Amino acid sequence: MKINTFETYIKEPHSLTIEQMQNIHRELLAEIEKDSEAIELYEELITVATRYASIRAGWQQLSIEEKKDRDSSRTSCHNSVITHFNMLARYLKMQGKQAKWRDELGYEEDDKYFRKTIGDFGCYLVFVNSLCAR
Repeated sequence: MKINTFETYIKEPHSLTIEQMQNIHRELLAEIEKDSEAIELYEELITVATRYASIRAGWQQLSIEEKKDRDSSRTSCHNSVITHFNMLARYLKMQGKQAKWRDELGYEEDDKYFRKTIGDFGCYLVFVNSLCAR
């Protein structure tokens, strides 16, 4: 098994520093505030991001055969994370918010690596929730 560090991750294309993730998270939460609809969308995002982070966390421990068997479900879950980020951003924009945080994560249509960035940020949200669940 490969042993990873944050330094390994940060060298990847379109990776986010901890500070960038903290800032994006702060912006997102500031826009959600006490809006019950936005909170519900955020909670749904956390649910799918948690599922995705679990899949991603164990990915390097799988054999090539296991990865082939599970790749479509991982992709589907990743797509769901992206969809939930988009739904939240769209809702917030309808409420007059800017949702610049969504633009900061990038769009897959502009560069395929932004898909990974969005997944990374989903994992960051799960990381924060995991630490706060102590």
